[in-house]
Amino acid sequence: QLQLVESGGGLVQPGGSLRLSCAASGFTFNYRPIGWFRQAPGKEREGVSCINIDGGRTNYADSVKGRFTISRDNAKNTVYLQMNSLRPEDTAVYYCAASGFTTTSQAMCSMEQEPYYAYWGQGTQVTVSS
Repeated sequence: QLQLVESGGGLVQPGGSLRLSCAASGFTFNYRPIGWFRQAPGKEREGVSCINIDGGRTNYADSVKGRFTISRDNAKNTVYLQMNSLRPEDTAVYYCAASGFTTTSQAMCSMEQEPYYAYWGQGTQVTVSS
């Protein structure tokens, strides 16, 4: 009943761009921080970015800072990850996740995984290769 669905992944050349989308149904994003995570083959899942409840505060992994931008449109119940200047090491399955709690706090979001983020999408594949 509570679903997150990622879309927008695909194959792109190094230096290219993709925009990922994460749409929620069955619940609202309005009072939940949202995170993007990724898992490369043979690697542990890692935090990429997160955004607080109103979009006023964002956080990025050092590896993507300056290249990726997270945003949210609460009216559409959708979060985006704009990925520019993509590198082969960005190749991974990308997941979005919503916090398991609601809050009115505008504090910085967390990039910890469970139990902070309780609702997860199925993932979308991003492949960066020439």
